[in-house]
Amino acid sequence: MTHRSTEAALPASTVAGQPALARLRARAQAISARGVLTTAQHTLTVFGISALALIALLMFRPDLGKQLTHSLFPLPMAEAQAVEAPALSALMEAPASVQTAASDAPLSKEEKALLGTQKQQQWVTNWLSKRYRVANDATNMLVSTAYLTAREIKLDPLLILAVMAIESGLNPFAESPVGAQGLMQVMSKVHHERFQEMGGVQAALNPVANIRVGSLILKDYVTRGGSVEAGLKTYVGAANFATDSGYGSRVLAEYRRLKQVSAGQRVPTTTPVMASNTPAPAKAPAAESGITIKVLPHNEIAGL
Repeated sequence: MTHRSTEAALPASTVAGQPALARLRARAQAISARGVLTTAQHTLTVFGISALALIALLMFRPDLGKQLTHSLFPLPMAEAQAVEAPALSALMEAPASVQTAASDAPLSKEEKALLGTQKQQQWVTNWLSKRYRVANDATNMLVSTAYLTAREIKLDPLLILAVMAIESGLNPFAESPVGAQGLMQVMSKVHHERFQEMGGVQAALNPVANIRVGSLILKDYVTRGGSVEAGLKTYVGAANFATDSGYGSRVLAEYRRLKQVSAGQRVPTTTPVMASNTPAPAKAPAAESGITIKVLPHNEIAGL
């Protein structure tokens, strides 16, 4: 009897314990779900902070962004081609018709005076290089070309350099709004015939050709005008005007400074230089108006 009652009580206790077990399982599942959700929230928080930090870093270091992009999405490899910069001497190469062999004949007294000494040319080169902020090697080539051209056409090289300085600031690729080009701002459309033997008007931006043509035009104007002042007035295009707006004064002032430099004197390189088209008093100072520039006759100069 007792055994039977015990057996009857076991199912009852088992049934009574089942709801409690279910509650425990449900509670365990809820705790597990909350753990997973918390872990996910923490993970997203870490990713969010990392993303913000990465964005801030890329804002301050855009180069890192480019490197990262190239690392993730590499560009197709292209065949590397060796590119060599042209030699500076190549940019100064004269047109074929201008290239003349150095004469072995002894220099005359006038030619020696025009060419000066190597030391004088170096003084002029260094001064112009600093004054107009042009590389010394490039300035040396421009100065050498001016001296050689001066020897050939019998014109003072310092006058040529003074015109170059005022006209273009020693920029061989300068071009004015009206079409004047190169170092000496030659109007290639007007003087196109002078460039024909050098390959056409495109040679106007060749430094050697520009110096030669500009110097020939300058000497022609000086010869026709009877004085350097008159020649400069015609060169700047003011022959039919009452004044040249001070152009001649500026060129002669620069010429005077170059004369002092070539004589070994110390001349400041910071003296203001007015552009050729800047209005200025037309009358030259007394100290400059008395400058004498030797222009020797030459039978190869063609008229305009």
